This record gives sequence, C-alpha cells and structure tokens, in this order.
Amino acid sequence: MNDILKQIKAGEVSGVQFKERILDKYDIACELVAFSNSHGGKLVVGIKDKTGETNALSYSEVQETTNLLSDIASENVVPSILIKIDTVEVEDGNLVIATVKEGLNKPYHDNKGIVWVKNGADKRKVFDNAELAEMMTDCGSFAPDEAGVRDATVNDLDATTIKQFLGNRFERVLEKKGLTGDAFNEASLDMICSAIAKGHDCEKILRNLRFIRPDGTLTVAAMLLFGKYTQRWMPMMTAKCICFAGNSVGSKVFRDKVNDADMEGNLLHQYDTIMDFFTRNLHNVQVGVEFNSMGKLEIPYTSLVEFTVNSLVHRSLNMKAPVRIFIFDNRVEIHSPGALPNGLTIDDIKAGTSMPRNTFLFNNAIYLLPYTGVGSGITRALDEDINVTFMNNDKAQEFVITVWRGESNQVEGESNQVEGKSNQVEGKSNQVEEKSNEVEGKSNQVEGKSNQVQDSDTKKVSLSNKQRDIVNFCSVPRTTAEIMERLGLSNQTKNRERYITSLVTAGYLQMTNPDNPTASNQKYKKVNKR
Repeated sequence: MNDILKQIKAGEVSGVQFKERILDKYDIACELVAFSNSHGGKLVVGIKDKTGETNALSYSEVQETTNLLSDIASENVVPSILIKIDTVEVEDGNLVIATVKEGLNKPYHDNKGIVWVKNGADKRKVFDNAELAEMMTDCGSFAPDEAGVRDATVNDLDATTIKQFLGNRFERVLEKKGLTGDAFNEASLDMICSAIAKGHDCEKILRNLRFIRPDGTLTVAAMLLFGKYTQRWMPMMTAKCICFAGNSVGSKVFRDKVNDADMEGNLLHQYDTIMDFFTRNLHNVQVGVEFNSMGKLEIPYTSLVEFTVNSLVHRSLNMKAPVRIFIFDNRVEIHSPGALPNGLTIDDIKAGTSMPRNTFLFNNAIYLLPYTGVGSGITRALDEDINVTFMNNDKAQEFVITVWRGESNQVEGESNQVEGKSNQVEGKSNQVEEKSNEVEGKSNQVEGKSNQVQDSDTKKVSLSNKQRDIVNFCSVPRTTAEIMERLGLSNQTKNRERYITSLVTAGYLQMTNPDNPTASNQKYKKVNKR
C-alpha cells in the first residue's frame, strides 16, 4: 500500500475512486491512452488520486471493475491495448490495479479522436503534429528521415557532395576500377556512378540507395546530406551560432554571430561552418613549457567534433527548431531539438549505448561527416578530460550539452565588454591589434573594419564574411563558376582574384589540380587546418 502511495505521488500511478459503483469510462480511457503514449504506468481503482484515501471495493465490485477495464481497453482506446489486471487486498476490501505498458503503435487516442499523454501525475491533450510525429518515430512506425520532400528533384542536389559521398562509400569498388586520386577528381559524377554499377546514372544510384522514394520524391535524408540549398525546402533544418559577451543568453551584446545565409546548405556545410565558429571564438592554450610550444583549442577539437555531429545527425527532424550553439564567457552550450529517443537515459549515452533516432540518415552520414557510427562518440569526447554536463529536457523537447570553459580562459572584468564597431575585446591578453589584421594589397583587403574577426588558426589574413562563406562552401571541391554563382557575381578576373586567388595565396583554399592551374576541370577546396 505504501508503495502505491509513493508511485501516485511520483506520477507513475493514477488513482480512481469507485463512486456509486459507476466508473467514468471515458476518463479511464483517457488515462489508459496517456499511459500508452508515454512510458506506461498503473491505474489503481479504489483509491483517490494524489491523496491516497482508500475507497476499497467489494468482491462483486472487483468483478465488475475488472470486466469494465478490459472492455475500455479494447473498445474505447484506439488502437486497442492489452492491460494486466491484479487485485490487492486492503483492510476493508480490495483494490484493482491495471498495469499499462508503453504502446507500440503510437499515437493512441480515445473514442473522440483526442490524443493524451502523461504530464507528471496528470494528463494533457496533444494538439502539436510534431509531437505526434515524434511519438510515431519513437515507436518505429514513422521514419522522418525517409519521408518525402515535396517538389524537390535531383537537380536540387549538389553533384560534388554526392560524388564525395559515393567516393567514400564505394571506395574499394572504385579502387578496383582505377578511380582514385586525380583520376577520381577528374571523373564526372555519371562516370563514377557507371563504375559503381554498370549502366547506372546518378538518379538510378540514388534510387537504389533509397535516397529517392518509389513515388519519385527525394527523401529528407537526401536533402540534408546533398542539398544545394537545403533550407529552401526545410527552413528550420539549420543551426544558430552566437558568441555572447557575458554568461547570459539574454545579453544584447555578442562578439560573433553566424548569419543565416552563411549557414545555408547541407549537413557537411553546416558542420564546417560550426567548427569554424568554434575555432575562431574559443581560445588556444599553449601546450608544453617552451615559448614556441604548439597551442591547442581550450576545449579539445575532438570533443567539439563529436558533440557537433551528434547535434546534427541525432536531432529530431519532427521538431521545427534549429540546432542552437552558444558560446558564453564561462561555457559552451549545444542545444539539439528533441529529447533522447527510445527511452535512452544520460547514463546510457555515457556508457556508449547507441539507439539512433534517424537510422537511415545516421547510417549514411558516416560517409560525409567525421564519426564512426558505432555509438562511441560521446564516450570518445568524454575521454578528452573535459568538464561537461548533459540535460535531457522532456518538457522543452531538447537535449543540451554544456561544456564548461576553464577559468583561465574566461574573459574577466573590463575584458568582457565589447566596444566599437570592430567588436574587439579589451584587455592586453585578448586584444587583436588592427595592424596585424590588415591585408596588404587591394586584392586581399578586408571589407569593413566592423566585420573583421581574426582567425584562431592563422595570422596571415582576416576574412570578410563573404570570404569566410566561400572557404566553408569549398568544404567540398567547387568550380570557379560555382563559387561566383554562390557570391552572385560575374566570372570576371577581378572577382576571381578577390575571392579565389587571394584565398589560395593566403592558404585557405587549394587547387585540386595544382600542376595545371588553368585546367578546365580545376576546382578549389578548403585547406583543413587542425
């Protein structure tokens, strides 16, 4: 009896009083629906909810109640459920306990078509389609990453990213065909597809790999992995990156913010843009005692990679919210839409348990993003000796990773104030001097002092927003025409010198065919500096 009272107070059990031998069938059906849509629970008949006051049942009332509960579970809950019914003797009679398991066919609803879920010890109606989709995803009856993207076609996908994906996924096959190195770079996408499967073009390969549905529509996974402008079709499948001055999200002053246009693109582009955001806003700390010892990022790069990939690949695709990444003076926060799926707990993920929410996306993103795909990402990140906390917020439907910055890396006192158009932080230890940020020569000039941010991994040049976007855009090799199209500029010599040649000279971009700079198939790719 005491255990039942504890469970009632904890919200694991709902009590129903037997009034005048008539139970409210509809109310009981709503309770059963709520338990089935949540994590299961118990309904106790013969006890007042919350107070624990008993109104025990006689033998005949037990029989009546047992039959009634069985009828409600099969006739008033849609789809019907199976419940286990037990009887417990108390001082002046009996209690009837109906045990409800978490349902396998969510969402369940009552005979009025209303979906209920548990809200602590109470229940609430569900009106949000995203929440309904999340229920169906959680129980495996709906795969949002395999859903169709209306009106999108293969022409909306980026051929270069597809080529990179196929090169990684079918590496051994292509090696046997001699398509490696320069031969692979020079081959067309159709040539690569034909080498993988004779007579196949890009569309047929994507169809066989299930990126194109039987009805001809592209899947969500295809758009996330290969889309040219993914946000045109799925505006909220993006990330918001802000570096605040201070430790409050309510601060109106920030040191750095990634514009929405700069984040536009597929997951590979988003990943590169986020990592660039981290490297230019977190401090480098010296490793070793010698003056010339190499520096490393204050939060290990490996940990940031794992947390970033986790937020992009395992986020809920049903929630219409972006991934949010905040840098404060004392911490870094990564907010991923959707609470942990499939009943996972924080202890589970720390132990390396892997139950991907987006299975199809998870199994394919491994060929573009840097993760192993075996569930070891969080444990590998934790091995880097960092101070990190996790929060699984069921109410807000988000998973939050907080990495705490060391005190020696925090900006203190007046150095927390961001002044002037250049957004430079005061304090000798953090000052970025204007002269060291200037690039000599018209072709390399940085546009607008207010937009200058010095890169943490180089001292050669400070990039304008447009230049930084091009560097990230070239995470996969791009032609001159593609770069100019991205900028919305004509393919003129002065534009090429300003946005391509200067970045090659400064060491941000490299040619895919450096031995023949004027080659017709010349492309440019980002130089990874890690």
